[in-house]
Amino acid sequence: MDNKHLRVLVVDDEPLATERLQLLLAKAGDVDLVGTAFDGEAAVRMAEALQPDLLLLDVAMPGLDGIDVAKALASRRPTPAVVFVTAFDQFAVAAFEVEAVDYLMKPVDPVRLDRALSRARAHLEKRSAEGATPASSGTKYLEEFWATDLTGLVRIASRDIDRISAERDYMRLHVGQRSWLIHHSMAALEEGLDPAVFVRLHRSAIVRRDFISGFQRNASGRWIARLADGTEQPVGRLYADCVREIAGR
Repeated sequence: MDNKHLRVLVVDDEPLATERLQLLLAKAGDVDLVGTAFDGEAAVRMAEALQPDLLLLDVAMPGLDGIDVAKALASRRPTPAVVFVTAFDQFAVAAFEVEAVDYLMKPVDPVRLDRALSRARAHLEKRSAEGATPASSGTKYLEEFWATDLTGLVRIASRDIDRISAERDYMRLHVGQRSWLIHHSMAALEEGLDPAVFVRLHRSAIVRRDFISGFQRNASGRWIARLADGTEQPVGRLYADCVREIAGR
C-alpha cells in the first residue's frame, strides 16, 4: 500500500449508492478512487487488474454477491482489505467469516466511513509490518461478530460470549448482562466457533466451556449444565457425550 494514499475500488449495483460513496470518498483525505464496478464478476476482474488496497463492497448483488467476491479474492496476493456496505444487517456474520475489516450500513454515515477507512489502513499496515497475508476463511475460527442495537452496529468478540441461544431464525449472543440478536444458524455457528472454547449442549444452545461450572442430573436422569451466572442449561440427548468429554469421564 502507498504510504499516503489508500487505493479504493467501489462495488455496488445501485448507481445512487455508488455516487454517494464517490462523493464521500472525495471528501476523505489520502484516498484514491481507482474504479467502480456494478456487479460481482466485474469486481473480481477489476480487483485483479487494478490491485486496490480496499474494496467498499455491497453484499446483495445479482449473480456473484459480495461474500462470493471476497471469497474469490481471498486467494489472490496481495489480498485487498474489504469493508462491506449494505442495507442488511443479517450478513454481518458471513462478512466476518471472510475477514472483513468493517461493516457499514446504508445510508453510509461519513464519520463511520472515516472510521472504516482508518481500520482498513491499520489492517494493511499491520499486515505489511508482519510480512503476512490473511489466512483463508476456512482455516480460521470466528473471532468476532457484528450485531445491531439502538446505537447502530456493535462489534462482539467471540471470547466474550458466555453462551448462544436460538430464537427461531435468530441467534442470541449473551455477554454478561447484555445480549444481541444475529441472523444466522446454530449449525453454522457451531462449525465456525473454536471447539476448544465452545461446546454445543443442545440443539438450541452453545456455551463457552469455561462458563460451565458443573453438571447434575434432573429427576428424569437428564443432564443439566450449571452455568457461572447461576442459570441452568439442559443438555440435549444427542449431546450427552459432551458431558463425559468435558468432565473427562
